[in-house]
Amino acid sequence: MPMFAFEGSRPNVHPDAWVAPTATLVGDVTVEAGASIWYGAVLRADFGRIVVGAGANIQDNAVVHLNGGVCEIGKNVTVGHMCLVHDCTIGEQALIGNSSTVLDRSVIGAKALVAAGSVVTPDSEVAEETIAMGSPAKKHVPLSDSARVWVEHNAEVYQQLAERHRAGVERIDE
Repeated sequence: MPMFAFEGSRPNVHPDAWVAPTATLVGDVTVEAGASIWYGAVLRADFGRIVVGAGANIQDNAVVHLNGGVCEIGKNVTVGHMCLVHDCTIGEQALIGNSSTVLDRSVIGAKALVAAGSVVTPDSEVAEETIAMGSPAKKHVPLSDSARVWVEHNAEVYQQLAERHRAGVERIDE
């Protein structure tokens, strides 16, 4: 996997985390135990620090970056495919739906869901156990039973899938 030190700061990946061979980590990035960083994801911490909490998953082609300080992705968070997470805080077990954008200084509460394709604008707050949807994500509704299933179980599904990839992915050079 491509990992790069930047101005003396280097990624720190827990031995029990899994990082896909095509993911890229730059600078002051911490990936905690049981977390997974998937194919094509880029985590670039050149203006501050990125922390990916235990059991969290950053899926394929997602980008995590920041302007300064700490971009914190909480324990058991899911950041879906092709998301942009920029300089924000995502609470424990939240789910950021595919192709969503979460921007500067926003706070996503624990077990919240940002619906696929939504844009959380700078300085926004999404309360815990809430669904935020739209572009911009102005509609906030309580977490439905079906959404709760996704929020509560998606991290576990990706933790198991990461173990399968750790054991079973194999580079093929033809």
